[in-house]
Amino acid sequence: MAKNTGPQAGDIAPDFTLTSNSGESVTLSDFRGKQTVVLYFYPKDNTPGCTAEACSFRDSYEVFSEAGARVIGISSDSVDSHEGFASKYKLPFLLLSDAGGEVRKAYDVQASLFGLLPGRVTYVIDREGVVRHVFQSMSNIGKHVNGALEVVQQLNAA
Repeated sequence: MAKNTGPQAGDIAPDFTLTSNSGESVTLSDFRGKQTVVLYFYPKDNTPGCTAEACSFRDSYEVFSEAGARVIGISSDSVDSHEGFASKYKLPFLLLSDAGGEVRKAYDVQASLFGLLPGRVTYVIDREGVVRHVFQSMSNIGKHVNGALEVVQQLNAA
């Protein structure tokens, strides 16, 4: 997988507005001054790796919330697909539809597996909109959640 050349630690996270699984418009900058955001890009709803990752974020959701963080998943799946995926696996966090892939491009989330699957990258964005952590791996799903949680807890302790 190509190295992500998008926003790195210390950069301001690119702003965006996308539609969530509940049909509401969500703008990243609306969280500034309020909450840390764990933004994770994943390839596709209802696939084994993506389901495992989403359920792992779900299982840690309360800990993220207690640490003052909002978990948000992004893929190019439709709002309807996200709605079904969130309902089926009881996902308590937002899933945003990036149907045109514009946000994926802004964050330079590279395709992997011979360019067949969109990449898997997790960002931790602090309350000021600054990227504090970037983790990229298609297969090490646990590190996306555990690494993000570690950074969120460090930010909360500071």
